[in-house]
Amino acid sequence: MEIWLETQGSSITMFNFTALPPLSLYIHVPWCVRKCPYCDFNSHKSPDTLPEAAYIDALIRDLEQELPSVWGRTIQTIFIGGGTPSLFSAEAYDRLFSSLRALLPFSPQIEITLEANPGTFEAHRFADYLDLGINRLSIGIQSFNDQALTSLGRIHDSKQAIKAIETAHKVGFDNFNLDLMFGLPHQTEKSARHDVETAISLEPSHISYYQLTLEPNTLFYQQPPTLPDEDPIIDWQIANQQRLAIAGYEQYEVSAYAKNTQQCRHNVNYWQFGDYIGIGAGAHGKISDAATQSITRRSKQKQPQTYIDSAGSKAVLLTEEKISRQDIGFEFMLNALRLTDGFPTSLFYQHAGIPISHIDAALRQAEADGLLTRDIYRIRPTEKGQLYLNSLIELFLPQ
Repeated sequence: MEIWLETQGSSITMFNFTALPPLSLYIHVPWCVRKCPYCDFNSHKSPDTLPEAAYIDALIRDLEQELPSVWGRTIQTIFIGGGTPSLFSAEAYDRLFSSLRALLPFSPQIEITLEANPGTFEAHRFADYLDLGINRLSIGIQSFNDQALTSLGRIHDSKQAIKAIETAHKVGFDNFNLDLMFGLPHQTEKSARHDVETAISLEPSHISYYQLTLEPNTLFYQQPPTLPDEDPIIDWQIANQQRLAIAGYEQYEVSAYAKNTQQCRHNVNYWQFGDYIGIGAGAHGKISDAATQSITRRSKQKQPQTYIDSAGSKAVLLTEEKISRQDIGFEFMLNALRLTDGFPTSLFYQHAGIPISHIDAALRQAEADGLLTRDIYRIRPTEKGQLYLNSLIELFLPQ
């Protein structure tokens, strides 16, 4: 069935979903011990006493309000991000997960990730998180160089970072990610390589390896630190990517490397334009609706107290808008082209709800420019396309 819908402004949207995309759940915990100068996420300095109980109550109310849009759908992955989710106790998450399981059907193979920072963990918490069913950690290391960590405003040192990783292994996490950055203030080729070698030696299943960027609305953007020149940074990146490959870490996305095919399923769902509920202060969500044949994006109030006070009411919504047919091609490709192996051609129709012919002109131009390859089965960026990803994605902007 095809249904025509009026959207914001004068544009008209038509989608035709034959099946809905996989569904994930994102939970945002907005507090940190200290705001890092490079961070542009919705994070706030934690008060002396965290309002754990009030925030968990708000998360549950928020989810209950989201339920009518996802009735009957199974949650495939959960990601608890921040902020610093490891500031919350296992007891708080126990209460949250009791409600989640009562409200939503979980896949038997569900992936549940929690972000943790070495400066905020206690060994028993990792074990308790695992007992709750959290089966994947994402540990924010950023560097194993103490000078670099100080310049980044991190509250941990290299010894704490290594101890946190060793503890994750010891308590039984066989699937965890290390966040690692390069192009740091005063970083050298030698120290960048040392970070990668140290990470490999600690045997995580997954490494996120990405360049420090100066994002607007951050202290680093207002007061830029001294960074290495861009040309050597590119050389470091290529060399260290090759080192990760030799160590068995396969690059499957712009900044994601997995060993033994242990990709982050939650992020893959984002990149394949899947659906996700977003709960928590500043959380974003995207939901496809078969009844109305529409795709809606929502975001929640950013300030923690405003979120707590408004959760469960319409006032919790900061934004709500439907994606138009005109924008859907760009929105899909913005995500899917980050994957080094691209995506099955059929996925576009399944998750975007329109024929691939809708973006044929842009595909032909990208192919002519040597930025992607395609056949009837798969569309994937070339090495050149990965190197000039922004230029590739811009071809799909609405005309």
